[in-house]
Amino acid sequence: MTWSQVYDPIGNVILSTAFAVLPIVVLLGSLAGLRIRAHYAALLGLLTSFGVAVLVFHMPLRMTIGSAVYGAGYGLFPIGWIVLNVIFLYQLTYQCGRF
Repeated sequence: MTWSQVYDPIGNVILSTAFAVLPIVVLLGSLAGLRIRAHYAALLGLLTSFGVAVLVFHMPLRMTIGSAVYGAGYGLFPIGWIVLNVIFLYQLTYQCGRF
């Protein structure tokens, strides 16, 4: 599936930029302004980005979901790798009596 991204879908650069930055504003605004928990704020930001991508930038829904899954895997794999190594290091130092 191919899709050509249009950087100015509305025809107004300022308005297109405002829609593009809307998920970040929702995420940070709900964290700082509304004091919502981080995982709920992240979910709100994700849903906002889905809406902006599909409704404003006319990205296909299947491609939007695929890019979200790819981004989650790309972000969680390095973090999981570090946590796994820290667990191994903890077990090693605990069993050796150095902890």
